[in-house]
Amino acid sequence: MSKRIIPCLDVKDGRVVKGKKFKDLVETGDPVEMAQRYSMDGADELAFLDISATQEGRKTVVELVRKVARQIDIPFCVGGGIKSLSEVEEILEAGATKVSLGTAGFNQPSLIEEAARGYGSTRVMVAIDAQWSDRLQSPEVYLKGGMEPTGIRALEWAARVEELGAGEILLTSIDCDGRKDGYDLDLTSTVVEQVSLPVIASGGAGKMEHFAEALTRGGADAALAASVFHFGEINLPDLKKYLQEKGIEV
Repeated sequence: MSKRIIPCLDVKDGRVVKGKKFKDLVETGDPVEMAQRYSMDGADELAFLDISATQEGRKTVVELVRKVARQIDIPFCVGGGIKSLSEVEEILEAGATKVSLGTAGFNQPSLIEEAARGYGSTRVMVAIDAQWSDRLQSPEVYLKGGMEPTGIRALEWAARVEELGAGEILLTSIDCDGRKDGYDLDLTSTVVEQVSLPVIASGGAGKMEHFAEALTRGGADAALAASVFHFGEINLPDLKKYLQEKGIEV
């Protein structure tokens, strides 16, 4: 299957932001305008993550999701603060192609199962934020935007997510996030080998070679990135051309 390139809009207070290791956030633009630009530039999919919704104990900003959906014609995944089946339905009705469940999915595994059963596995993604743990000697799952360790290995949770019926995993390396030194290929490839679900690599893209590595050595089905696109360091059409020249079908 063709690989996908996915720009990510991390949204806080109605604006797109980006940081390093989920901290030191800086504003990068308007989500509606940026979504429209990425759609026109040939993004295969768009991720919209309301990164402060869970920490603030509120729902995803549905009206903003609706505004973005009106401006694009590509698949659109929305996550952040979704904690009930009714909220899953609300987000999908607002125009999202699929939802991303993170903290709520971990705390309520039945939500993943019920959402997949009710709306189809392809509309349910599970976000796994992982950071290396010396105690576990393995990447550990973190919740609430990387703020809360769980004591559970990422591999263990990935396997459980597949059992629950999710259709895809968004795998973010907190250690690599924002550093632009490349994706965590060990983490990505290990999870890819563990599950049969499509895995999206996230965290660490800094140059075109990193995308190629994630999609080949890492085995990811898609590569997600934010700041390199937001700040114009990598142009989407140029990236796709580069990958095709490397023999990677996108």
